[in-house]
Amino acid sequence: MPPLSGDSGGYRGAGLRLLSTYGVSAGDAVSVVTAEGEMKGVIMPRYESASEDYIVIKLRSGYNAGIDAAKVKSIEKIDSAKSEAPAAPPMPAENADLPRVALISTGGTIASKIDYRTGGVKAALSASELYASVPELASHATVDPEVLMSEYSENLTPEHWAAIAEKVAEKVRSGRYSGVVISHGTDTMHYTAAALSFALRGLPVPVVLVGAQRSSDRPSSDAALNMLGATVFAATANVAGVFVAMHAGTSDDAVAVHIGTRVRKNHTSRRDAFESIDVTPAAIVKGGAVEMQASGIELAPRGRDELKLQSRFDSSVALLKYHPGFDPAMIDSANCKAIILEGTGLGHVNKNCFPSIKKAIEKGVVICMASQCIWGRVRMTVYDTGRDLLDIGVVPLSDMIAETATAKAMWALANAPDVKKAMQENIAGEISDAIQI
Repeated sequence: MPPLSGDSGGYRGAGLRLLSTYGVSAGDAVSVVTAEGEMKGVIMPRYESASEDYIVIKLRSGYNAGIDAAKVKSIEKIDSAKSEAPAAPPMPAENADLPRVALISTGGTIASKIDYRTGGVKAALSASELYASVPELASHATVDPEVLMSEYSENLTPEHWAAIAEKVAEKVRSGRYSGVVISHGTDTMHYTAAALSFALRGLPVPVVLVGAQRSSDRPSSDAALNMLGATVFAATANVAGVFVAMHAGTSDDAVAVHIGTRVRKNHTSRRDAFESIDVTPAAIVKGGAVEMQASGIELAPRGRDELKLQSRFDSSVALLKYHPGFDPAMIDSANCKAIILEGTGLGHVNKNCFPSIKKAIEKGVVICMASQCIWGRVRMTVYDTGRDLLDIGVVPLSDMIAETATAKAMWALANAPDVKKAMQENIAGEISDAIQI
């Protein structure tokens, strides 16, 4: 979103003349009449690359509409857009008989709302507002909210993972909570889930990451159902570990709870964007009840283990996706301690890459092989290419998801005495015994 230029909102040409004629500007709530009818919404700033002949308004549905300035018959200013911002609902009354859940807010769309000055979405919803906006939570748990950070997930780094892990450990070790919920942006939520799965070993309670594809004050938002499903699971499920809770389908009736090392975001915008890879989800939350499923991964029961925090990460890891025409110089120039290669099929790369791979391994770089296929397992003994790579010293990662492998490598470099050995061990369900068909 470009910055506003005075009251013009970045508009020029016909768009600016139209706004000036009717005395309105970016951030105003307006009624726009054209030959096709009337539209009401908030005037948004103009993107620098957008046509000068159009204005853009944010409709009350949350969607944007571009309007040709030449077709506008009239514009009426309704009121300041700020006055239309809904007031935060009151906090639900606390019920001491319910399980207590810690809610840690880190940002993302689930912690975002419409900016009623510009019509855009901003990370401005506090954990308290988020809890209060889902009053159904009060029937299932007493939620203690805390804002740890307010970042879109693309801005998160391994240092943020460490901070989140340490905050979770603080909540768990207090002994006050039946579970922990972490609100998080969806774009890198599966990376964080994997990282926490390794950093928080021996969890005695569920830790559930939850996000939203659409902000909580949009009519089509998935935030409320996802938050409710995550909280119910964290409060009542008889298992422990790190999980991700998101829509199970396109309808607003169920939330799927995925194992933290077995989940991936597979769609840019669908509400059911997250899927379990090579296993089924650990549970479905529907109608306020948890329905556990046979995921294929053994889950620790609630209360059995004692937390061991290992929150250090070494970000000196590269994730390289092989493709036809891949330049081996990318391996040569990767200034890192470990490389996760996303190879083709069963785990292959062009033989032109072999000298660079061998040279890197001889220098002490740990090179691991995952598959760029979403489902299935690396098997490097089937073809000559794979066997040659094994002979060079490439570490096969079985059915470990490449994003999970990247987070695990960062954790292993900082915590494991033998990184190669750790990468091949099943530590947090990242390697499954059998792939479901």
